Amino acid sequence: MNETSRVQYLGGPTGILELGGLRMLTDPTFDPPGDYPIGERVLSKTHGPAIGPDELGRIDAILLSHDQHPDNLDRLGREYLSAVSAVFSTASAQQRLGEFTRVLPNWEQTELARPGGGTLRLTGVPAQHGPEGSEQLVGEVTGFVASGPGLPTVYVSGDNASLDVVREIAERLGPFNVALLSAGAARTTLLDGAPLTLTSELAAQAVRILGSPQTVPLHFEGWAHYSEGADRLRQAFEDAGLSDRLHLLRPGQRFAF
Repeated sequence: MNETSRVQYLGGPTGILELGGLRMLTDPTFDPPGDYPIGERVLSKTHGPAIGPDELGRIDAILLSHDQHPDNLDRLGREYLSAVSAVFSTASAQQRLGEFTRVLPNWEQTELARPGGGTLRLTGVPAQHGPEGSEQLVGEVTGFVASGPGLPTVYVSGDNASLDVVREIAERLGPFNVALLSAGAARTTLLDGAPLTLTSELAAQAVRILGSPQTVPLHFEGWAHYSEGADRLRQAFEDAGLSDRLHLLRPGQRFAF
């Protein structure tokens, strides 16, 4: 594999994926701690990011799983979108955010020009943000797969809670070298506490389904409604015999692959 490929974890769902000379940012969240009222619910951010938007350096694309929840796109993250020429997300996000957001439907592909020549292939993949049938309540969500000639294949799950979705992605596009999984078993009263993202045990199962890739969890700390953190992830992967596949990064830390 290309030793220059790496991911930097910034906190919450936010990370920088460097692949093929391109730098891609997942779900921008840059606000300091605070509360976000959503109808009768309040989501509480408990930690700010490791680095702010002014310290990111060049970002070639944003991989936005969805825009409707502040733990995936907060106020400063929303402001940052206009600084990047390519923002990929859902059709409903494009309707709300504007035409600069590019829709990448499930299983459709686009190519990004690499600085040194050649292209990186980006594929839109499904994500299910909660139990079966919950989309009408939680809204549309997407994930991504990044790949290309001579490059590792990387799965960016977005906010997905379904192993059936993972299986379909693995069958169509696997095996994978690296997975950036939204974990944390997010829970709110909207769906009576049902997990909106992968539990730690399901994250470990997902790794096996995907071909046992090296795994960097995102979305497991920094917000109060994330119900399972680093310790639970570590234990679940140990129980599954996958500790060597788990890379729990501290905010700001990088993992090269």
